[in-house]
Amino acid sequence: MARELGVSLGKANYCMRALISKGFVKVQNFRNSTNKRAYLYLLTPDGAAAKARLTRDFLALKREEYDALRLEVERLEQESESIAEGP
Repeated sequence: MARELGVSLGKANYCMRALISKGFVKVQNFRNSTNKRAYLYLLTPDGAAAKARLTRDFLALKREEYDALRLEVERLEQESESIAEGP
């Protein structure tokens, strides 16, 4: 997981423990597996709700950024038109 995310193993463990302690992720190990380090990480209903909130907040922020950029482009277009028209 750490490799896929491009972070250190310690950072991945730290973040996963925080998500588990908040109840956003549930951990199960495969008792019948020959690989005793095999774990399954499940997003809990609380975790799914938190993810949905974060997604809504992120999209709202991106909409605000888009609107601000659109207004800035309009302003610059008007400014350049008035400069091109001259005095």
